[in-house]
Amino acid sequence: MSFTEQVKNELARIPREDAGSRAAELLALLRMSGSFITGAHASWGLEFSTGNSAVARRVLVYLKKDFGFMPSTMVRQGRRLRKKNVYTLLVQPSKEGLHFLDTMGLSPLSGAEDMEKLVTAEERRAYLAGAFLGGGSVSRPQSDYHLEMVTQSARFAEEIVKAMKSFRLNARLTDRKNDYIVYIKDGDEVSEFLQIVGAAQSYMDFESVRVVKDMRNRVNRQVNCETANLQKTVDAAVRQTHLVQKLLAKESRSSLSPKIREACDLRLAHPNASLSELAEICGITKSGLAHRFKKIEAMVGTAD
Repeated sequence: MSFTEQVKNELARIPREDAGSRAAELLALLRMSGSFITGAHASWGLEFSTGNSAVARRVLVYLKKDFGFMPSTMVRQGRRLRKKNVYTLLVQPSKEGLHFLDTMGLSPLSGAEDMEKLVTAEERRAYLAGAFLGGGSVSRPQSDYHLEMVTQSARFAEEIVKAMKSFRLNARLTDRKNDYIVYIKDGDEVSEFLQIVGAAQSYMDFESVRVVKDMRNRVNRQVNCETANLQKTVDAAVRQTHLVQKLLAKESRSSLSPKIREACDLRLAHPNASLSELAEICGITKSGLAHRFKKIEAMVGTAD
């Protein structure tokens, strides 16, 4: 099971006692995955399709419990490679169907100003849950952090962005061919979204993996940094040893000043030591010892 399926299965089983929250979730689900059919005498019906059986069952229960519809159900095998089942609910055209669409604000003649109808935070949470159930996906936490919801309606996408921003989520909107994509790519915000919509277990799973992942990344960065620093120390020690050897090949040790002679002796006696370690041995500052090696480099250059 993918992480997206795990989240959807969890969201599809959240009990919603409040009728307003159920309506908000259903509204987003139908905007995302529903289509409307017309019949004779200004009658309307609807068709809803999903590849998730738990989501199909949830929409079926909402339509029966809150609106008295008895949708017919169909199951067919998908055409894609994995050939998952596709579940379709069909409400036949009727005048009651038209009334339902008008009540929900789903009539083709009405706009998509959903946020104006979502009075409470709980309704906005349910609305976002419905949008994710209908057209959302989220990367597994082991990979890059990415959550998105895809719709073919630009106005609906804008309402999703508004709902997410009402919870201070920095949602972005882009388009790809005929689709509009609302997405977030920050790990903290993906985690926050899972909390907001009520996917508590998925949130815990996401965070547990993220903690281990972040710790591993931190350790890797530290190891890489220490390895780089060690390599710099080794390179500097080899270079300084080479400079001292070149200087002593050109100049006699007795002709050197006491400070330069001390620096040469220290480096030859401790070829693997860092500059800080050498400075501590001779009791001077690191910058002071570095200055002596700069002088040695200049002397070698003059000698050459």
